Amino acid sequence: MKRLLVPVAGLGLIASGFGAGMAVSAASADDPVPVTVTRQSLAEAAAPPGAPKRTLGLSKVVVMPGSTLASHHHPGAQLGYIAEGALTYTVETGSATVLKGPGDDATVVKRLKPGQTYTVKAGQWLREEQGEVHHARNAGTVPIVIYIATLFKTGKPAAISD
Repeated sequence: MKRLLVPVAGLGLIASGFGAGMAVSAASADDPVPVTVTRQSLAEAAAPPGAPKRTLGLSKVVVMPGSTLASHHHPGAQLGYIAEGALTYTVETGSATVLKGPGDDATVVKRLKPGQTYTVKAGQWLREEQGEVHHARNAGTVPIVIYIATLFKTGKPAAISD
């Protein structure tokens, strides 16, 4: 199992057990690492009702223009709501579903299969299945804001780079 490298201002790259599939590299050890993708934990609950030995998390991820989310997968279920911007999302293995509207009344926009790329727009959300490998990027000119809900085995990382 690989850890993700997450840029943290002033600290360079650090290994993260609960990331969003982020990886960056610097030109040399002396160059500052640009903070191009950030993840902020908003809430977390261990062993929520109906999910013993699992952790439910809510995070905010910001992807700056030109930034990429490296190829990765999740060892549990994940939902990602695009609040701002447009995410260019590619499925490598498995499948993902793009939806719009509230969860109780959501409409399927696109079902993505291996090799397919789709631009997920603000107001749409992704349902990622366990083990589905994907990568993404911000091909636009404005930051992308994503709210992510995760449900994973307690103590396991939310995303694993491939």
